Amino acid sequence: MAQLLQITFDSANPQKLALFWAEVLGYHLQPPPHGFVSWEEWHQKEGHAQNAYDFAAIIDPKGLDSRIFFQRVPEPKAAKNRVHLDVNVSRRISEQPEEVKQNFVASEAERLKELGAREINRYNENGDYWITLADPEGNEFCIQ
Repeated sequence: MAQLLQITFDSANPQKLALFWAEVLGYHLQPPPHGFVSWEEWHQKEGHAQNAYDFAAIIDPKGLDSRIFFQRVPEPKAAKNRVHLDVNVSRRISEQPEEVKQNFVASEAERLKELGAREINRYNENGDYWITLADPEGNEFCIQ
């Protein structure tokens, strides 16, 4: 049986990064467990240290894809990612001509840059077009 995957990001600001990735993926912030007004309330009820609430999570609104978890870490990102996400934004227009798909990917890159992403490079190789970006904390990812 296949396992559902959780992806975890180390982060300087988990709430901010979660909001960014929720916009990128069309996800929602994960609400606190039933009966709790906030994650902070749940965390305190569980007996964790008062300053230990340093995480956020986003979930697929349909409940089908992976949960993404963001946890605060003290050290900044220091090197290129060994793993990165590829976000297939053009999948929904896959029947369109290549030029239309490339324009769609480029416009999506502009939207993500307005949200805080930084463009690293654009590629057009062997019929594939993608843009490498970095999220607000420098984590590289590609959109295609």
